[in-house]
Amino acid sequence: MNVIVFASRKGGSGKSTLAAHLAAHVHKTTKPCLLIDADPQGSLSLWQRLRGTGEPQIKTATRSVAEHVAAAKRAGFEWVFIDTPPTMSAVVEDAIGNATMVIIPARPGVFDVDAVQETIAACRSARKPYAVVINGAPALRNDQESPIVTMAREALAKFRAPVWGGQVTNRADLLLALASGEGAREYNAEGRAATEISRLWSAIERSVKAIRGSASSAGAMHKQAA
Repeated sequence: MNVIVFASRKGGSGKSTLAAHLAAHVHKTTKPCLLIDADPQGSLSLWQRLRGTGEPQIKTATRSVAEHVAAAKRAGFEWVFIDTPPTMSAVVEDAIGNATMVIIPARPGVFDVDAVQETIAACRSARKPYAVVINGAPALRNDQESPIVTMAREALAKFRAPVWGGQVTNRADLLLALASGEGAREYNAEGRAATEISRLWSAIERSVKAIRGSASSAGAMHKQAA
């Protein structure tokens, strides 16, 4: 079983948004995904209710996720996605401790980039693989990323943080899909938002396979904490 934790001390970084879109992208009846909503704001739980299907299944956690993770493993879930609050509270540390990999969303602004340092430190302390994902970015122009995204990458490089080479762009489809209880691919399979979510998922899968030792680390975006 693979546990993907979405963590960042910065509110509004996109943890719930990425968790929801990726869960919708991954979930299959034959290979179900379990969601754990450890954020008191309950955004992931709201999205799951808007779906109206009861799938993916969701559990809520306030102090610890360990019991839910253990139960998911016994139940045969292939993937568990954990959404966390914008703090470094006990439940966040517990989630990171149970992670196969931690995804740290960051918008390309000075406050968001600076805020990732605490989460990176927690991942390194727990010796957990992690990667930063640039989220809510301006659209590419002539296949070139925005200068603010380039600046964010340069700042993150100073933290020696692994960063996904792609980006999740600030697109209306992402918000409209969530309001409908859908993921980007369900809402508009041919849209650019769906393509970016698909690329991010492929990168996560490659990283998890490398972490598990079942594939080469070439192209993987994670970094094992030293």
